[in-house]
Amino acid sequence: MASSALVQRIAAEIRQKIQTGELLLGAHLSAQKVADEFNVSRSPAREALVLLSEQNVLEQLPNRGFFVLESVQAPTQIHDEVLPLEEPDEYYRLSEDWLNNAIPSEVTEQFLRTRYDLTKAQVIDILNRAAKVGWAEPKPGYGWRFLDVAKTPETLEQIYKVRSLIEPAALLEPTYLHDLAKLRRLKKEQQDMLDGGIDSLPADVLLKNGIRFHEEFIKLSGNPLYHMILVQMNNMRRLIEYRSMIDRKRLYKQCAEHIRMIELVEQGLNLEAAHLMKQHLSGSFAHKSPILKLRSESTEASPFGREHVEHRSTTT
Repeated sequence: MASSALVQRIAAEIRQKIQTGELLLGAHLSAQKVADEFNVSRSPAREALVLLSEQNVLEQLPNRGFFVLESVQAPTQIHDEVLPLEEPDEYYRLSEDWLNNAIPSEVTEQFLRTRYDLTKAQVIDILNRAAKVGWAEPKPGYGWRFLDVAKTPETLEQIYKVRSLIEPAALLEPTYLHDLAKLRRLKKEQQDMLDGGIDSLPADVLLKNGIRFHEEFIKLSGNPLYHMILVQMNNMRRLIEYRSMIDRKRLYKQCAEHIRMIELVEQGLNLEAAHLMKQHLSGSFAHKSPILKLRSESTEASPFGREHVEHRSTTT
């Protein structure tokens, strides 16, 4: 039986942790530990570990768990499409229809049950997931309303304006923690991408690496509100990025800038790092905006018809 997309995603991320040296030879993994890290149940966590043991990446010892067996080489096959691996399939069917203006902005639960052939529990689940990351909300009394989050160039620009305020500011917090061990791990991950990962790692891993850099970097500020806001912004962006096309060439510049910011912080030059962060985010939005505008214009041609845009470029 083929592994689910979620299991494949968990296995791929564990492989990457081994490849980048975050998990060393002999490191112990348990289903509960993996489930806690990925915020999933024990079942997909254990399936991912078993899958990796079948691939001779992990060794399974009775009553002891799983242990890293060997280092993992970067995959040679390139996958540019970012696969939807974190939410139920019906969530992505709904979000894709909303992105493509294939459904109205106000719906009932019964409408969604009929359109996607779902149970009441499934509909409530996907609507709650959408509400949690900010692109749906219940209407007073009856029905649901979908919101224009990162669906247009204008809303994406608003997100980047917020990020351009909080990410540089976080670097200037007096409580900023210069955690050299964490900075070294982030730096190694970015350097590994420059040393071949950009051309070989799956696109969804590259996308998540960029998001992780920014979220871990801002977490060092010592102000949890910065991190909370950025996670929310990234969740809103994920609505349009979960199946985007990665611009691998641009990632070389991005990773180099990530490394330079880390080096500046290591030297205590947080003000210079903040200036670079602002430039970095401005460059990302300038690159992304024309692509999203082109996509927006194509979907506007048919407000409630499914206009499928195949190539969208994502940067972090």
